[in-house]
Amino acid sequence: MNPAPNLFLIGPMGAGKTSIGRRLAARLELPFIDLDLAFEERAGVSIALTFEIEGEAGFRKRESALLAELVRHRGIVLSTGGGAVLDENNRKLLRDNGFVVWLDADVETQLERLHADRKRPLLAASDRDERLRMLARQRNPLYAEIADLRITASGSASSAAMARTVGTQIARHWHYSENGADA
Repeated sequence: MNPAPNLFLIGPMGAGKTSIGRRLAARLELPFIDLDLAFEERAGVSIALTFEIEGEAGFRKRESALLAELVRHRGIVLSTGGGAVLDENNRKLLRDNGFVVWLDADVETQLERLHADRKRPLLAASDRDERLRMLARQRNPLYAEIADLRITASGSASSAAMARTVGTQIARHWHYSENGADA
């Protein structure tokens, strides 16, 4: 059993981090924070507009600052944006401040779940399939580097069913501990 003060969900866009995270938080009776939504609330603008004005580098800098603030909380379920792992310091913050669960979704599942999504700046590509494959090649090793647990989130299971599956797996490997270690 791995005690930790927080539960962090990482993985690609379309893996279900937000929908599963909300359900897990309710099941665990912990507050839920979605890093992307918290970013937009704090910035007062969408991530897409931030990308447009400041570029990806500007967005990532702001995202890192917010993540550094949020991981100091104790007793939260936090879903990150898919690219939060790109920054080495972000990976260290996640690894050092919680139990990290990688929701791993294959590109086919991502394409199916994101087919109508037009908000995500990194999906604004003529070939979404190739873009998602490129992101997977870049990010999957980083997810693997910090994940305490990897769970396949591909397929057509509902978010409620996936949350039950993820919850069962997490219960075998993690329990909430305010200090991150058994007393």
